[in-house]
Amino acid sequence: MTNRYVLLTVDTEALPKRASLDHVKRLIWGVHDNGSAGIREMCSLGDEFNAKHVFFVDLCGAYPYLDEMREVVEWLDGQGQDVQLHTHPEYLPESFWGEHGLDSRPQYMNQYADDARAEFVIQHFGKLIAQITGKEILAHRAGSFRWNACLIRALKAANIPLSFNNSMCAFHAGQCVFSEPTNLPFVWSNGVIEVPTTEKKIFPKVGKEEWWARLTYPESSYFKFDPWWGGFLLNLLSDSPAFSVFLLHSWSLLHWDENGYGVYKDDQRLEGYRKLLARLTKDYDVITTADFLDLHARGLITLTQTVDLSRAELAGSVSGNQ
Repeated sequence: MTNRYVLLTVDTEALPKRASLDHVKRLIWGVHDNGSAGIREMCSLGDEFNAKHVFFVDLCGAYPYLDEMREVVEWLDGQGQDVQLHTHPEYLPESFWGEHGLDSRPQYMNQYADDARAEFVIQHFGKLIAQITGKEILAHRAGSFRWNACLIRALKAANIPLSFNNSMCAFHAGQCVFSEPTNLPFVWSNGVIEVPTTEKKIFPKVGKEEWWARLTYPESSYFKFDPWWGGFLLNLLSDSPAFSVFLLHSWSLLHWDENGYGVYKDDQRLEGYRKLLARLTKDYDVITTADFLDLHARGLITLTQTVDLSRAELAGSVSGNQ
């Protein structure tokens, strides 16, 4: 064991505006007429280096293709991948909310002003995934990192121990009301453990108070990792190389065309990801959410601080079941 850990998290989604048709086929399986670069290839590359990914699967944005999404979850689980919950409820059709006796507004999870709405989304879609995998949901990430205290309380109510929502990028983009400026795991005052996406503060754009970049693949021009971890380590706010969280998407091995649609171009990004994994696995243990909880229980991953959840409260929100 290296005692240096990294999670490869993949937001697995087929949002309406990212393809013209066959959304799940194109954006998750990555299958196109001239080639494929999706979750099969991503898992295959991981297996070359004995590295499993954490697939945060969104059933909301692809709700019209729910049967296809169930097949995605079943396949990932069958491959031994870590399947967890991702939610873009802003894309759910009006009919969905009506069927459950709920208003379709507020649209985004960072706008939710009561716990009951957040609990409904988490428990409804978490249950759909758990029914397929036969495993409890251990972690959640909100779509576009849109979250507030209602969501963290909803995770507690659903017995989901891990939140992957803290993001300074999202905070400064106005997508959440608060984030703690750290890359290290901490615990919210209600007991939910937060696992921040790894980011670094860089020189701000003109007119911007702060500017942050995420550790992603494909790599950000502001967050290089070649040579591996070089300048990255020097710029981490936490100044610690021991723990990191990569952000990928199911379409990360694709390119974008002039219409903003995900398309297969060539194997360049696939080969680039293979090289990244080769470097990464020499120095780091790639872990899953279950591994994280086990390492934490054994004292090998420690929580740096407790953060008061009231800091993430949306003005005018109310807790409790409404």
